[in-house]
Amino acid sequence: MPDITWEAPFCQDGSNCFRLGTDTDGNAYIAVAGAEDRYLTDTHDALRALIAEIKSGKADHLL
Repeated sequence: MPDITWEAPFCQDGSNCFRLGTDTDGNAYIAVAGAEDRYLTDTHDALRALIAEIKSGKADHLL
């Protein structure tokens, strides 16, 4: 398992928490808070693009 530095959890109304993390190789991670051993990983740029798309409302239909 990579050495991931996790940020504090982001939560919506006290639930649906997720965490973002990074490693020293330049990879970015996202996981459900409490389940950090089951994560998705990609580059920082890919994670940044995903977050920008979510903030712009392009994933609202999934919620």
